[in-house]
Amino acid sequence: MITIEIKAPYLIFLGGEVGRVYAKTGSGIVDWRPELCKGQMNLVENGLDLGLPNMNIDEAVAAGIKSFVIGTASVGGGIPEQWLGVMEKALEAGLDIVGGVHKKLNNIPRLVAAAEKSGARLVDVRVPPENIPVGSGEKRSGKRIITVGTDCAVGKKYTALAVERDMKKLGFNVDFRASGQTGIMIAGSGIPIDAVVADFLSGAAELLSPENDHDHWDIIEGQGGIFHPGYSSVSMGLLIGSQPDAFIVCHEAGREVIGEWNGFPIPSVEQVIERTISIGSLTNKNIKCVGVSVNTSMLDDQGRVSFLSFLSKRVDLPCIDPLIDGTEAIISNLL
Repeated sequence: MITIEIKAPYLIFLGGEVGRVYAKTGSGIVDWRPELCKGQMNLVENGLDLGLPNMNIDEAVAAGIKSFVIGTASVGGGIPEQWLGVMEKALEAGLDIVGGVHKKLNNIPRLVAAAEKSGARLVDVRVPPENIPVGSGEKRSGKRIITVGTDCAVGKKYTALAVERDMKKLGFNVDFRASGQTGIMIAGSGIPIDAVVADFLSGAAELLSPENDHDHWDIIEGQGGIFHPGYSSVSMGLLIGSQPDAFIVCHEAGREVIGEWNGFPIPSVEQVIERTISIGSLTNKNIKCVGVSVNTSMLDDQGRVSFLSFLSKRVDLPCIDPLIDGTEAIISNLL
């Protein structure tokens, strides 16, 4: 795994985002590491508000901020040209820039020159470790849970973090294993699975959740979705290499089509369970679903209760919203 050092506190840069879907890096860090976040910056009026003070670069420096963290994760993972001016100013002011997008900060000459002049760092999070092996498929000790989704951005990371938190409260030997840039920024270590060459995806997953004590649980952050027309290859490689004993299906109530792929309907929870078992059984014959985690933010209280009750009866599994209900019902079913 890679381990990163990000100097705190952070200024969360939101580009021009007005919603959370493509600002999941920033919102995830604010939700799970609020003590590290001191300000936010958006280039548009009425942009997304994460509940932090709005700051420009001069105000951030005066507030003692050390890192300018790119909080967006758009399709394709680029860095728009119009961002470079403010990023240069941040570097000139001595702020490190931290990015988890596919476009490498260290490959942008303007930023490299500004960093070299000021001594600030360009921290690329989405860089996998070297010499990742091809997956072996060999059984390894320890226990593992992975989160899978009906789509991208439906709560796989949040669910995994919530399960880790709740299992620790119950006294379990457990660790969250980050497989994406936001999770790595939250945990401080992990492997950015979607930056790994396809032949080595399952091998990277084996490194992410290595052999461990027989009573130790790895809670593995899932990626993409196995029905996703763009990202299913990452999902399957991570699933096969993880050898999970159990999985949790993550879903967003009310979502009907794959995000940005409107010709593809959201699969049912039952379809995801069936396909996950079919693929995952290649490396763990005993893989099973232990629950469903639902983002119910689009529902009112009565709608949330009704939706979760109906779905639970339909799939005969505990169904919860981890941010409201906690994950104890799923943990109990796991055991």
